[in-house]
Amino acid sequence: MLGYQIKGESLTILFDMDGTIIDSTEAITESFTAAFKTLGKEVGEVSKILSLIGYPLDEMFVELGIKKEDTDKFVNAYKAHYRTIVKDKTKLIKGAKEAVTEAYEFARLGIVTTKTSLYTKEILEYFGMLKQFEVIVGREDVTRTKPHPEPILKALEAMNSDMQNAWMIGDTILDMGAAKAADIKCAGVLCGYGKKEDLAQYTNVILRDTLEAVRYIKNVSKDKE
Repeated sequence: MLGYQIKGESLTILFDMDGTIIDSTEAITESFTAAFKTLGKEVGEVSKILSLIGYPLDEMFVELGIKKEDTDKFVNAYKAHYRTIVKDKTKLIKGAKEAVTEAYEFARLGIVTTKTSLYTKEILEYFGMLKQFEVIVGREDVTRTKPHPEPILKALEAMNSDMQNAWMIGDTILDMGAAKAADIKCAGVLCGYGKKEDLAQYTNVILRDTLEAVRYIKNVSKDKE
């Protein structure tokens, strides 16, 4: 994999996971329901859970009415259930595998997610995509999550990448906000959980899905060669 050379530097593309590469909606909502049931609480509206996907689990539980001091118990109960169903109830976003395969032909790839690196690696390995990514930055690898720039900056530092030639592809304002804060380019995709009007606050590059985003980046990068 040679990659395009732009001003002497290779292109880097960082991907979000949920809503960008994978659809784990069923696994997530079922695991939240299991955690609430295990600890004797009523789970709220599923739509509320979906609106929070992309945030760290502890923050999601707080937003769902759990006291901050109790979130560890709920997170542990969530993970206990999630690990038993994650592979069976996670599927790839349409065109995502093709997007990663195509991106790998011209760019260096990384993952920046609020999932743990452990689960991210297991999922990517399960779908035969792990080897295409040089770096995975997950929840346990940072102290501040998206939209803070720390996860993106950590990934780029690990890859020794030029920030001027780096892109972030994601489906929520957390991804777009982190990219803006890190001062790299970003492409929003509509195949996940974010709304076009929200993404448009951060970028004018909004595509239907991850494959379209990769092809857009490929084309604009070619123009700069």
